[in-house]
Amino acid sequence: MKSVVFLIAVSVCAQSPQNPSPMVEHTRSHQRQIEQPPAGRREKLSIGTLYIPARAKVGKTVPLLVHFHGSAWLPEQCAHKQNPNAAVLTVQLGAGSAAYASPFQEKDRFAALLAEAGKTGSLKFKPIFLSGFSAGYGAIREILKDFQPDGVVLIDGLHTSYQTEGKPGPLKPEGLAVFLDYARRAAAGEKRMVITHSEIYPGTFASTTETADYLLDQLGIKRVPVVKWGPLGTQQLSGARKGGFELLGFAGNSAPDHMDQLHAMGYWLRRMRL
Repeated sequence: MKSVVFLIAVSVCAQSPQNPSPMVEHTRSHQRQIEQPPAGRREKLSIGTLYIPARAKVGKTVPLLVHFHGSAWLPEQCAHKQNPNAAVLTVQLGAGSAAYASPFQEKDRFAALLAEAGKTGSLKFKPIFLSGFSAGYGAIREILKDFQPDGVVLIDGLHTSYQTEGKPGPLKPEGLAVFLDYARRAAAGEKRMVITHSEIYPGTFASTTETADYLLDQLGIKRVPVVKWGPLGTQQLSGARKGGFELLGFAGNSAPDHMDQLHAMGYWLRRMRL
């Protein structure tokens, strides 16, 4: 009996591995940002690294972006270009959404991290934005259970399991519940939320296209077809907006298409009004 319980627990908690994609893409330019670290200081925290802009004054209130997964320098660079006063906390915890979710399953862990960042930087933070690329959504999912930021950006990274683990079909809505609740607040104009997605299809868990469609269906918002160039050589295919909620769909089902959206981060932050 004990072995049966153990196997069920693993099935529920473990993330199915993604089917490797054979797709490649050479047509679009796939432009990449060049690393140009903004002036300021960087402090290691218990989780992540805090960037404090050079112009930040002790005791002052500044915007804060907390970014999960992808790189350390890119969120700093993109945020600084949008708002030179913004502080940035970058969190890199490895591969897979579970690596990001695990530390924040402890209640008030994120609140403690914010307090640590404020004390280390001798700053106060307002507004506070969360962004996640790819697997970074795992942290944001846990944080939203106890903390409501001013805005959320999900960059080609919102997934959930299928009802039958590892087999395409109906989605498990519980994995999207906190995102749907937040999206409703954004659509009502109370918050801001930007979601981008590619056409990548993992096969063993729900793609960012499928989760986007689920949210739109629950919100009663329809996509509008779009055919235009997006940032950094991307190709936008669809869009949807209501209140402070915005969703943008892009062409591409290869690894370069996935990375395109991370390097276009500054454009998503602009939409967030960082």
